[in-house]
Amino acid sequence: MKSTMTQQAAALQTYNNELVKCIEDLCSKREELNRLIKQEEAEKEQLEHDIRVLSDKLSRVNESLTQRLTTRATYDRTIAETEAAYTKILESSHSLLSVLKQEAENLSRATELRRNHKT
Repeated sequence: MKSTMTQQAAALQTYNNELVKCIEDLCSKREELNRLIKQEEAEKEQLEHDIRVLSDKLSRVNESLTQRLTTRATYDRTIAETEAAYTKILESSHSLLSVLKQEAENLSRATELRRNHKT
């Protein structure tokens, strides 16, 4: 019976050693996992900060872009209106020049006719 008890005690000691080793392995794996979790949490926090910074920057760029697009539209409208007015001035100048040339020609003919009648 003493031999059986000794064998059982040896088996119990072996089981206990294996159990302690398994628990230590689990604790080691848990610590490694915990380290990875902390690392990813830090990375997540940094990414969230970067997203906030980039979102703020995007908002400012969008606001600036909207203002610039509005200003450009104003330039486009002013340029179009000015070009249209300038085209009308050119057309009016051309018409005035044509009328003036015609009148000058008429005056010149009338003057020539009067000279010819006097002689």
